Amino acid sequence: MGREVAIKILHQRLKGRQDLVSRFRREARAMSQLSHPNTVRVFRYGELDDGSLYIVMEMLEGKNLNQTVRRGGPLPVEKAIPILIACCQALQEAHDMGIVHRDLKPENIFICNQAGLVDYPKVLDFGLAKVTEAQMRPGSLILTQEGMVFGTPEFMSPEQARGQTLDARSDIYSLACILYEALTGKLPFDATTPMEYVGKHVTAEPIPLNERVPGLKFPEGLWKAIAKALAKQKDARYQSATDFARALAPFAPPGYAAAAFANAPPAHPATSSAPPTKRSDAPPAQSAFANAQAMRQAPTITTLLGVALACMILGGVAAMLIMRLLD
Repeated sequence: MGREVAIKILHQRLKGRQDLVSRFRREARAMSQLSHPNTVRVFRYGELDDGSLYIVMEMLEGKNLNQTVRRGGPLPVEKAIPILIACCQALQEAHDMGIVHRDLKPENIFICNQAGLVDYPKVLDFGLAKVTEAQMRPGSLILTQEGMVFGTPEFMSPEQARGQTLDARSDIYSLACILYEALTGKLPFDATTPMEYVGKHVTAEPIPLNERVPGLKFPEGLWKAIAKALAKQKDARYQSATDFARALAPFAPPGYAAAAFANAPPAHPATSSAPPTKRSDAPPAQSAFANAQAMRQAPTITTLLGVALACMILGGVAAMLIMRLLD
């Protein structure tokens, strides 16, 4: 392939674990359909002669968001917001194709340097994407007889905690939890066990952002934007990842929002069972990070016409001067 790659392998000793095999195959299928630059790129996947499953994906160097916050402390607003906006835009592509991640957490957002862009996020691990109750296997956490819950308790939505059918708005709730922790180093609730977190997501109100860490203050309006994404009822949240990204845009560094949304498609309403859409042959929209860090725009048609007209006028004047000199 002429490049360094990362190869993820499910060892053939585990091929008898149908739950792991199903998750691995789901991840490969989901990620191979996605092309957004802030989603990790998959080149190929398949099965080796010995039964081992593999995924060949792009090599990333850096650390995940959890490691970033644990080692360096809470992120400043001007750094955290662009990372989350880029993740929103990557997820919007997945949601438009009927793919819901269902296991978003800081460990699944990788921060790397790419093509000269720093703090460039990549969304990883779609292993739980499009899971249904019929696909669940032993090892899942069963809450009630009517539903099953899967994912990471600290970051799951209320409907996910109840084992209900999920749509894109569940991912939006998880993204809000991730942003909250990135900004404060803490989750929106005080809890000590996974089951306690599950209960808090369902019943407790999140601690306001400005009250979470003594002495740590945030721009006015930021908590309101995040709190809407953390609403208990999914109808009260942003109805698309793009809507959430646009709500966060005013808190990004100056000039970032215009570049980030230059090529963003219009938001679509969230649905619980959206069928995958037919993929376009058009190239994917340029990443928000690439737009934001390359602000020089290509010249517009109007500009080019203006330059051409000026050149014609100057050429005419020069010709007249030359003719007079010759006379």
